[in-house]
Formats: sequence, C-alpha cells, structure tokens
Amino acid sequence: MRAVFGVLGAVLVLGIFSSVLRTLVIPRPTRSSFTRIVQQAVRWPFQRVADLLRGAEAKDRVLAPVAPLSIVVTLMGWLLFFMIGYGLLEAAVSGLGLRESMTESGSSLFTLGFAAGNRASLNAIDFCAAATGPIVIGLQIGYLPTLYAAYQRRETEVTLLQARAGSPPWGPEILARYAQVELVNSIGELFAGWERWSAEVGESHTTYPVLIHFRSPKATRNWLIALLAVMDAAALQLAFNPSQPQADVRMALRAGFVCLRDIADLQGIPYDPDPHPDGPLVLTYEDFLVGVVRMQEQGYPAERSPEEAWPHFRGWRVNYEALAMRIARDIDAVPAPWSGPRRTPVAIRTPVTPINRKPAPTPPFKSA
Repeated sequence: MRAVFGVLGAVLVLGIFSSVLRTLVIPRPTRSSFTRIVQQAVRWPFQRVADLLRGAEAKDRVLAPVAPLSIVVTLMGWLLFFMIGYGLLEAAVSGLGLRESMTESGSSLFTLGFAAGNRASLNAIDFCAAATGPIVIGLQIGYLPTLYAAYQRRETEVTLLQARAGSPPWGPEILARYAQVELVNSIGELFAGWERWSAEVGESHTTYPVLIHFRSPKATRNWLIALLAVMDAAALQLAFNPSQPQADVRMALRAGFVCLRDIADLQGIPYDPDPHPDGPLVLTYEDFLVGVVRMQEQGYPAERSPEEAWPHFRGWRVNYEALAMRIARDIDAVPAPWSGPRRTPVAIRTPVTPINRKPAPTPPFKSA
C-alpha cells in the first residue's frame, strides 16, 4: 500500500509542477490540462446562469468575475494537490497514517512548522514541501502584473476604437465615420496600429489563455468584436477601393486572422487553413448591403458597386469568419452586427452613427 501511495504522490506532485511551469513560467503557448479543467469548472455555473438571461448587459455582469476567479481557484487547486501529493509521499516513507501525513504535508507546505515529525525519512519531503508553497505563491504574485499589463494594453486600443467604430464596433461603421469626418485617406494609420495589436494579442492570449475570457470594463466592448470590426473594415476597403494603398490594410487583415488561428490552435478549434474564396459564409449578401448603405449614407467613396465588391469582400472574410464567430460564441461576446449567433438568442446591438452637425458652407460674400 505504501508503494501505491508513493507512486500516486509522485504523479500528483510532478503533474502539478508541470501545470505551474506551463501556466506561469514557460513563455510560449503550452496547454495545461489541470488549469483548463479548473477554468472550465469555474466557468460552468456562471455560464448556466448567463444562459438564462436575455440582455447582453446582464450576461456580461454574470460572466465578468469568471476569469479572475479562475486564477484564484487555480492557485488554491495547485496548493491543495501539492499538499495531497506530498502527504501521500510522506505516508509512503513513514509509519504515519493518511491523516497525520496530510497534517505534516500542510504544515510544511505553508511553512507553519507546527507538525514537524521526528523522523529523518520525512526531512527531504518536508523541505521540498516547505519550498514549494512560497515558490508557487511567489510565481502567482509575479504572474498577475504581467497578466493585467497585457489586459490593459489590449483594452486601451479597444477603448480608442469606440470613437472610430461606435459601441459595439462594426466594420462598416468604421468606414462610415472616417468618411463623415473626411479622413478616409488617413485610415491606413488605424490598420497599421491594429496589425501590431493583433500580434501582441496573439502572443499574450496564447501564452496566458485566461486572457481570452477577461471581459472589457463595459458590456458593449469586447476585444474579439473590435478585431472583427477592424478586419471587416479592412476587407471592405480592399473590396471597394482596389486602387488605394493596400499595404497597411492587407497586413492588418493578415495579422488579424493569424491571431485568431493561433488562439484556435491553442483551444483545439478546427479550421480550414486555406479556404476557397467562394467558400460558404454565414454573412448574407443582404446583411452586407445593410452595412454598405451605412457607409454610403456618410459619403464613403467607392470605386466598385456593391455587386462588384461582394465577391472580393467574401474572399477576404472567408479566412476569418468561422473562427471569429466560434470564439465569439464561446466567450459570449457582445452581439454586434456581422458577428454571428451566441449561445442563446439575444438582440443584435448596432452602433449609432453620430449626427453630422458641421455648419453648412457659408455663401460667398457679395459687395453691394
């Protein structure tokens, strides 16, 4: 029986060490089954409650604490299983019963020292347990500033996009607002910034997957919907104005769907790496025309008609639509136009274009 305890204890301790390393230490996309299971278990009851609610704001309030809470529960889970693992190891090398072994393990792990045994065979395990507790807690404390710094960088750009795309953001609304203030020729700066943003999010959200479920401070904002809006705006720009500069626009699109694919690879979401331009879309031509009308109402200049632009637009969107909609459903993102269905039926939130209150041109002065 002691041999069984020893094997189980070693497997637990080594397995949890692997989870800690994969989650907190290794600076590359790695999957920890323990962390993923804990996060899913924490999310499950909150998601069940959110599914019963109808409004986007109500769902957001329920789901907002899930990601931070999962971090705390993960830390508690690590420490609990370390205590069990070390307790089993101590039961295997001593004459202590399971209860006494767990007390000894907990005393050492949390550096309390009230249950130190007088057995030389326990010293090595006690020392390892005593080092493990502070190390794991220290790593978690150091992990949080890195995590929240990445979150703040992400949310800064999402917040800045609100003035350019409304809330929630929508691709046609971006082009409509740029046309309204006669800044269409400067839109390349937006796409250049979001190319870098996509690269940063792709790196941070695969290294720290819990960031995927961190929600924005306001219910009408969401990192994924913001990215989808920028990508749709880029696809529309390329589809309607092929003679305009394309470098920044194409690079933003490419960086966007590479970001989504990196996240999909980590989450185990299947996708077609080379879809056909005429592949199926959830977005219909009728929905596409609704967005085009929004752009035309604000005077967006177009070299192609909607009928001519549609095949080009769908050829771009087919690269990212399925992944964007799948992740939006998984995280219950704000239901913006062109972002697909959610887990439960919910009303689409369409941004409102500000009224143009620019003074009318003054007629030329005529002398008497």
